[in-house]
Order: sequence, then C-alpha cells, then structure tokens
Amino acid sequence: MIFDPLFLVIALPGLIIGIWAQMKLHSAYGKYSRISVESGLTGAQTARRILDHAGLFDVPVEEVPGHLSDHYDPAKRALFLSPDNFSGSSVAAVGVAAHEAGHALQHQAAYSMFNLRMALVPITQFASFAYLGIFFLGIVFGLLKVAVPVIIAIFGVIALFQLVTLPVEYDASSRAKAQLFRLGLVREDERAGVSQVLGAAALTYVAALVTSLLELLYWISAARRN
Repeated sequence: MIFDPLFLVIALPGLIIGIWAQMKLHSAYGKYSRISVESGLTGAQTARRILDHAGLFDVPVEEVPGHLSDHYDPAKRALFLSPDNFSGSSVAAVGVAAHEAGHALQHQAAYSMFNLRMALVPITQFASFAYLGIFFLGIVFGLLKVAVPVIIAIFGVIALFQLVTLPVEYDASSRAKAQLFRLGLVREDERAGVSQVLGAAALTYVAALVTSLLELLYWISAARRN
C-alpha cells in the first residue's frame, strides 16, 4: 500500500491542477502588481477605507512578513497584509487587500459559512497533525491497513473544510469587488485586473478541494481492496 501505483494515478490530477492554479495566480498577480491604481491608494489604505465604511474602526490593518501571506485573523479581529500589498498601490495589492477586508465584513455579518469554517479550523488542524502521526506509526508497526478507517475520517474532515472554504473565499471576493466600486476606490477600467487576480487566487482553493477529495477517494478505495 505504501508504494501503491494507484495513489500516483489518483494524486497526479490534483498535483497538476495545483501547479496550474499556482501558475495562474503568480501570472495574474505578477502582471497586475506592475500596474498602479489611478487613486494611488495602497493596499493598507484601501482595506482601511473599506473597514471604516463598515464601521469596523477597531479592526487594525497590519503588515506581516512573507509573500502573499495576507489573511484576516478572526480570533484577533485583525487584518494582515504582506509587505508588497501593505505598501503597494497596484491593482493586485488593492484587490488582495479588499479581499481580506471582505473576510472582516463576513465576520461582522456573521456569515454562516464563515462561522462554520472558523469552527472547523481547530478540528482540521488536529486532523492534519494526526494524519502524519497515524500514517508513519502505521508504517513503522505494520498497522497501516488497520489505520485506514481513521485516515478516511481524517481526510473526510479535511475535504469538508476545503468544501466550506470555497464559498467563503468566493463570497469575500464578491464583497471586496462590490466595496471597491461602491466606494470609488478603483476605476471601471481597473475592474478586469482586480477580477483576474481574485479569480486566480480562488482557483488555488478549488485545487485544494480537488486534491483533498482525490486523496479521500484513494483511501476509500484502499479500504475496499483490503
């Protein structure tokens, strides 16, 4: 089972989709990170305007190290932007910043899928950690076949998390674009660039979902064969 060729057959499409999604993201982000928005607003300023317009004055916008490390932390109720997007005034920076602000708007509105995703985060983190331990212990002690049902449950949790994440990310992008145009933070001719960057970013979540479902499928097939 360790060197099961079926795993490669099932995993390969997920790997290809993942690589393709990352290429799309880096292509779109690279292109529009070189195009400045007419307003001259930085990503941090864009996020701040969206948050303030929604009355979220207590949600800080902070810089965090890394490339595309941007995220909204619901536990801290804070928005974090990577250096390029925090200080940059490109179409890409503004789009990404608005997207993260979109998550803050979801939190404020108690968006059901966002709340479900938050509830699943600790469970998914534990499941991901447990999988590695169970898998390697199964190999060492020759009990991998016995551990398969547990592994199926783990990948079921991971797949559920990715399934819930998808509408959360698309909804955040929708909220972001709506606010950008409603508040006049980007021009009509900058709309396509924002959409391409956020659309490419969303594809990475689609790839993650496909990969988790394929891995779940593999372990289910392994259980049936054993």
